[in-house]
Parts: sequence; C-alpha cells; structure tokens
Amino acid sequence: MMTRIYVLDVPENVGVIKVASQDPVIDVDMVGPYYRITAAHDDIVIDRRAAGCRHAVWYSAVAGLEESVIVQHDKDVLRVSPR
Repeated sequence: MMTRIYVLDVPENVGVIKVASQDPVIDVDMVGPYYRITAAHDDIVIDRRAAGCRHAVWYSAVAGLEESVIVQHDKDVLRVSPR
C-alpha cells in the first residue's frame, strides 16, 4: 500500500519538497508540473516550521492525493496515511 501526495512545482512549495526529500522512507519524483511524494506502507509527515512555509502557502500546498487520506493538516504538521 502506497501513500502519495502531489504538490505543484512552484517556488512557494520548495520547502515542503526539501523536507519530504530528507526523509529516508519517502521518494520524490516529478509527474508533469507536480512533485509526487510517495511512501511505501508509511505515513508522510511534514513539519510546517521545518518547511519554512507561511500559513497561506502551507494550507494550499497539497494539490492531490492518490490512495491516501489527510489525517492531520494543522498549523504544525501535514500527515497523510494510506487509505
């Protein structure tokens, strides 16, 4: 079971991609104009402060999900789990 989220490739989202790329259980690749962030059998967890995102950018970063569900998206953490 895979956990997947898509994030638009724009400068505002670079911090989210950097944090995701540093996690050894997460793979990041490109699909068209989107970063595809994938974790096999694990949650994807991204800390807002580590990503350096302001609130408006943070809450609009997720462009799509695949076989996944957002279980937490608050001012501190984005947590996505496999469905």
